[in-house]
Amino acid sequence: MGSIVAYARVSTGQQDFQSQVDRLIAAGASKVFSEKRSGMDGGRPELSECIRYVREGDTLIVTKLDRLARSTADLYKIVTELSDKGVGFKVLDDQAVDTTTRTGKLVMGILALIAEFETEIRKERQMEGIAKAKAEGRMGGRPKLLTPAIEDRIKHLRVEGMSIRKIASEIGFSKATVQKIIT
Repeated sequence: MGSIVAYARVSTGQQDFQSQVDRLIAAGASKVFSEKRSGMDGGRPELSECIRYVREGDTLIVTKLDRLARSTADLYKIVTELSDKGVGFKVLDDQAVDTTTRTGKLVMGILALIAEFETEIRKERQMEGIAKAKAEGRMGGRPKLLTPAIEDRIKHLRVEGMSIRKIASEIGFSKATVQKIIT
């Protein structure tokens, strides 16, 4: 039988994760990783360290599902990584999420399908938005700041003998940009 390892997280510096830590220890955690980071922050170093730390036969526990994952897809990615290492996963406030049981594995399978479904819907919406923008004559990306009129002005100022540095300063572009236009 492996160890029970826990992860606790709060989103802001004003919040305190001690109540989570107390519950996790009461549930049998021998090691608790904790951090104050937004769930939307992909760079959660303590979570990464926790996942590296756990070994086959261990079980990772959290108090609530949203303490671990940012989205269904993120949850599935993390739980798959744990599963590949032979590590179980449990949520104290939701007994249905327990990959050490058949029913918990079923729930995770359903969550995986939901994650895939959400991803497909997001892609469809994105493609619809792009198609609509194109139909309206709008192209994606940042609008070009360097217009043909500005290019003509740069060339004209250079013909008048103005230095590249002075043109760049007057037009508001870098010397490199001015240099590209005049050569």
